[in-house]
Amino acid sequence: MSDGSSFYITTPIFYVNDVPHIGHAYTEVAADVLSRWHRQAGDDTWLLTGTDEHGQKILRTATANGLEPQEWADRLVASAWKPLLETVDIANDDFIRTTDVRHEEAVGKFLQKLHDDGHIYAGEYEGYYCVGCEEYKQRDELDEPLSGEYQGQLVCKIHSRPIEILKEKNYFFRMSDFGQRLLDLYESQPDFVQPESVRNEIIQFVRQGLSDLSISRSSFDWGIKVPWDPSHVVYVWFDALLNYATAVGYGDDPELFARRWPAYHLVGKDIARFHAVIWPAMLMAAGLDVPHKVFGHGWLLVGGEKMSKSKLTGIAPSQITDTFGSDAFRYYFMRAISFGQDGSFSWEDLSARYQAELANGFGNLASRVIAMLQRYFDGEIPVSGEPNEADLEVRTVVADAATNADAAIERFAIHEGVAAVWTIVDELNGYITEQEPWVLAKDEATRERLKTVLATTAEGLRALAVLLSPVIPKAAGTLWAALGAQDALGDITAQPLRDAGRWGQLPAGIRVSQLDALFPRIEAAVAS
Repeated sequence: MSDGSSFYITTPIFYVNDVPHIGHAYTEVAADVLSRWHRQAGDDTWLLTGTDEHGQKILRTATANGLEPQEWADRLVASAWKPLLETVDIANDDFIRTTDVRHEEAVGKFLQKLHDDGHIYAGEYEGYYCVGCEEYKQRDELDEPLSGEYQGQLVCKIHSRPIEILKEKNYFFRMSDFGQRLLDLYESQPDFVQPESVRNEIIQFVRQGLSDLSISRSSFDWGIKVPWDPSHVVYVWFDALLNYATAVGYGDDPELFARRWPAYHLVGKDIARFHAVIWPAMLMAAGLDVPHKVFGHGWLLVGGEKMSKSKLTGIAPSQITDTFGSDAFRYYFMRAISFGQDGSFSWEDLSARYQAELANGFGNLASRVIAMLQRYFDGEIPVSGEPNEADLEVRTVVADAATNADAAIERFAIHEGVAAVWTIVDELNGYITEQEPWVLAKDEATRERLKTVLATTAEGLRALAVLLSPVIPKAAGTLWAALGAQDALGDITAQPLRDAGRWGQLPAGIRVSQLDALFPRIEAAVAS
């Protein structure tokens, strides 16, 4: 469990060249679950997200839409990217934009320091450039299609679109100086890059030798000006990566920066190289601590392909939440996909899990317990008698679930954490079936046993609500209030997760209230 230390977690900052799809929301929810968990565990927690608004791709998109790039970025942030956070219930602490003055000024200070310290030099570069990736590519990162629209052309393996050959006078970061230091970092901190598959790929890349990095562009002007040469703008990735530091006071508030930094970075595996190679090298050059961890999670696949607007496989989060709700969205993606690996999305699987696990498993459990307390004890939680073996087993399952879930979350194994908590749902449902409280209620001689059974199930729901609060905050909060726990114990988000498995917190005598279905049944078929 937490020791009260700092837990600063970031999502990638997303390009504003298009509207978000569920792949973006997947990353946001994962970071939000981790931050809510750590905050409730007592850590000094901070969640940062935001948007990346500079670079050639944004400039071209804005121009194609007849707008200036700043106007385009403002429009997309207001209409799409900030509303995404509400759609999937993200409790972020800050939202940074790379066009923020605080960011642009701090980037200039960082770049000037590296230049003054001899880590930057002028040179000329010619190479394959993918505008979609905003990155120069090596030949082995390109395909040459044998058929189709781009037959015979070199295309980016990620975006499947033709690359451009650029030749420019640029400024370069001496990244090649940091190859051995990076390898030493990976060896001394094996969990710096995770999961293992991404770590192995990063190590192999660095072992092949690092080239110096072009960090400026002079063929367009949409970006942060290079401090000593305003005819150049800063390379968009060099600019964007710095958001993680500029958002928490780098170059402006040393006390805040010392409190928050280093960070935990949650990114898609396709951009792990930027975060696990370029970013720590930049920090090393500036004499700053490297991040605690870079976790490159897998892709969401639709029809076997990575989620993509350009390939028409992008699904808007609202297409899911409008029918199933934000809690179901959060639960599904955190439970159904092994975090760190690729995962396939299907409407059929989403609908099946909603009905079986949320509506029937969890929601029905909560409704039955509240209804029986109202029917048999006038809405009061009864005093429990001496527990028997079945009652003690429930307590053991609850305690183990809390311990195992916390251990999984510490490893960023969110799916394992949710599965551990769900053992309480299964245990309580089985316990009710075996104890048959509706039968116990028919005979005054078994009245005392009925009290113990319903007190046990109510206390189990108390623990379940607390442990599920970071994952399905709306449903967990509704259940918490219905149990009377809001008045008796305070707000659910103030309940220490380290104590969630401790038995006997819900006092006898408090009154439960009416509980509508947490996850109403959805009878209509859902089509993509």
